[in-house]
Amino acid sequence: MNTKRVFLIILDSFGIGAMPDAAEYDDSGANTLASLRAHKDFNLPTLRALGLYNIKGVGGGVENPKAAYCRLAEKSKGKDTIVGHWEICGVVSDRPMPTYPQGFPDEVIQAFTALTGKNVLCNKPYSGTEVIRDYGDSHIETGDLIVYTSADSVFQIAAHEDIIPVAELYEYCAVARKMLKGKHGVGRVIARPFIGTSGNYQRTPRRKDYALAPPCDTSLNRISGKGLDVIAVGKINDIFAGSGITASYKTKNNKEGMELTSRLQSEDFEGLCFVNLVDFDMIYGHRRDVAGYAAAAEEFDLWLKGFLKTMRPDDVLMISGDHGCDPGYRHTDHTREYTPLLIYGAGIKSQDLGEGETFALIGKTVEELLKVSVANCDGFANKILK
Repeated sequence: MNTKRVFLIILDSFGIGAMPDAAEYDDSGANTLASLRAHKDFNLPTLRALGLYNIKGVGGGVENPKAAYCRLAEKSKGKDTIVGHWEICGVVSDRPMPTYPQGFPDEVIQAFTALTGKNVLCNKPYSGTEVIRDYGDSHIETGDLIVYTSADSVFQIAAHEDIIPVAELYEYCAVARKMLKGKHGVGRVIARPFIGTSGNYQRTPRRKDYALAPPCDTSLNRISGKGLDVIAVGKINDIFAGSGITASYKTKNNKEGMELTSRLQSEDFEGLCFVNLVDFDMIYGHRRDVAGYAAAAEEFDLWLKGFLKTMRPDDVLMISGDHGCDPGYRHTDHTREYTPLLIYGAGIKSQDLGEGETFALIGKTVEELLKVSVANCDGFANKILK
């Protein structure tokens, strides 16, 4: 079978159980999917029929699942979005990106202030909604920038749109991105504009991410380098700093991401449609909202049922995750977990692929399916094609 299009959908933070090294990350016993399954009346009939529950370590599988399936281990050091997505596309990171549980060191803040001429408020790990609640008034009074981080490798700058115009905030973030390299090379610098009045501040959709560029070519570069399309949906373009991407569509939420993916399915292109659905992680995982995460998973499952019906004979669908973020766990960070991989299409043989040693098997398989590289033992194509 000749595969014309691959739809790769990443359910951001959809882990399926702690990896053997989870204790090194303070994540022993984490299991995102298990926390969802413990929620009342939780049901994913479409994913279950594909083989999600047949994957090693999950349990409760069906007879004759429709997809090829396996669980994947993360080979990179770390458990964040960029490290996970980069590994999916072939970049294995030998060290985690820097994080700042005590805030950024003086050398970083002083350098940022010198370059921008702006003083800084906060400089601590903080929730994005709480930081504007606690520092918004001081920011409006002084014009100082609210700089904060999280458990992820991020340098975030919040500013009220009436005090710091969004374009100006973006300029400050660009300055920070150029500055934060080497040992302080955080994964992302993020602009976090907000509006409103004291006691009622709200973040706006004009967030912008400035990601560290991948250190080498990825599957995306190799695919687009062959003249094929690489269409990014959601924050994929930000994660790869645009490298190897031929078209990009930002989304506000999962619903918009799914609707856009359905629209792209109805259009003619040849290559990869790479989708990230971020609500699972950003809205529900980090906030430890089991009910919200469960509802979002069920909403995706319902959408997926319709998507499968309208797939073309030469389409392949791949569904996976980039790390865990167990909403039932005791801390609010990402969790070091295995991720699922489901591969479905008219030309795909349903089978148990066992366990893969790296997320990079995803990108290798996409390359093989699209004939960017010859099918061999690196990816799964030679096993799954009919």
